[in-house]
Amino acid sequence: MMGKVKSNRDLAFMMASGRMWKSVFSYFLLFTFYFLLSSISTVFAQEIPTDVEPPPLRIISKEETSKLEAEKDVKGYTKLVVFLMEARLKKAETFSLESQYQEMFSELGAFHSLVDRSLIFLNKHDTDSGKVLHNLKRLEISLRAFLPRLELIRRELPFRYEFYTRTLIRYVREARTRAIEPFYDDSVVPNIRKGN
Repeated sequence: MMGKVKSNRDLAFMMASGRMWKSVFSYFLLFTFYFLLSSISTVFAQEIPTDVEPPPLRIISKEETSKLEAEKDVKGYTKLVVFLMEARLKKAETFSLESQYQEMFSELGAFHSLVDRSLIFLNKHDTDSGKVLHNLKRLEISLRAFLPRLELIRRELPFRYEFYTRTLIRYVREARTRAIEPFYDDSVVPNIRKGN
């Protein structure tokens, strides 16, 4: 008779004693362990294949860094970073046509770095400001124009170099999305309705 619950009072006593909570807690731990295990397996499933070139370093020259750090105006910074991205992509296209893939990779790595820096700089400022929003749109339009050019580079590459370029194209698409996210924030266009 000890294992059976006779009334609500006995149920309350069991809960107070902790037996039921131990069971709930064990199920919670089991679920958490399963979730973490599936997440880890997903991360390891996206590893870089062994027969491809590793991604390039995302670094830019000291000259480019000093130019970007000297520019404090949002509009000037955006124009400068787009100009630098254009120059890096043009060099990458040239190296790709000449089959100089290592040089092309270093240019694409610098391009990747410039995309990162531009998003960090613009999101660091007040995204409610019209000036920042205008420059985020300018960046998004520029990134949209770069995508077909990156795709043309990717098509002509040997498989060994194609993996990173495909990853970079995916990253630029995500960067476009992050650039226009502030346009759809409630703080830009308040979600207030008066007198339906």
